[in-house]
Amino acid sequence: MLDNIHIDDIIIRALKEDMALGDITTDNLIDPESKSTAYLVAKEPGIIAGIQVAERVFTLLDDKVGFLARVEDGQHVEKGEIIAQISGHTSVLLKGERTALNFLQRMSGIATLTNAFCKKVEGTKAVIVDTRKTTPGLRILEKYAVRAGGGRNHRFSLSDGVLIKDNHINACGGIRQAVEKARASVPHTVRIEVEVETLEQVQEALDCGADIIMLDNMDIDTMAKAVKVINGRAIVEASGSVSLETARSIAEAGVDVISVGRITHSAPALDISMKFQ
Repeated sequence: MLDNIHIDDIIIRALKEDMALGDITTDNLIDPESKSTAYLVAKEPGIIAGIQVAERVFTLLDDKVGFLARVEDGQHVEKGEIIAQISGHTSVLLKGERTALNFLQRMSGIATLTNAFCKKVEGTKAVIVDTRKTTPGLRILEKYAVRAGGGRNHRFSLSDGVLIKDNHINACGGIRQAVEKARASVPHTVRIEVEVETLEQVQEALDCGADIIMLDNMDIDTMAKAVKVINGRAIVEASGSVSLETARSIAEAGVDVISVGRITHSAPALDISMKFQ
């Protein structure tokens, strides 16, 4: 469940962007006292996410708007299925339509693609997680959508955990140096993750006590060998160029976590429309 304290600012910015000086069409065509009922309708099958956000768009414009959700976030819908019913002043419904749909379509698209990846790894121990490859300013919504689709979240920000990548390693002079510096400074409650590209780096990360080892862009055979070398002594994450075609093979290599950037940065919006009664 999203908290309005976290989403109101995002929605208000979006409404200001869409109505910088009002709605010149609606303001000049629609009687201020006119009332209508409209429906949010799925135009293709998928997983819904963002119902609360869509509702909040309208209630921020007018707290007397009635919003009746017909489905819940995380629920599958078919083409033509009604997602929600909205009742209130016609002008409010028209002014909020595009912003509400933008959020709902974007979030539902992410949930739908995430769910497709999750289905690919069913029956294995691997879980699908997101990355920080999100739309600036929308991370909390997009990561929520990942959860609605059945995935899990990686770190939300650079403040959440230590992830030592290739550039950190180069800047520090090696994996051991980087891990030792991190271990000496961060709280004992924080896990340390190291990105590796070779079996030699896997061994080095193990030897210096990395809690999580990220196998970056490894082929499946090398990945399976790395899992055997690690042998449960660290959480194993696979990352890099993961697709729906490769996800199953990666999971079967024995990794614990598969991080997928495309579920947020490349998810197509789910086609949803708003139709007036």
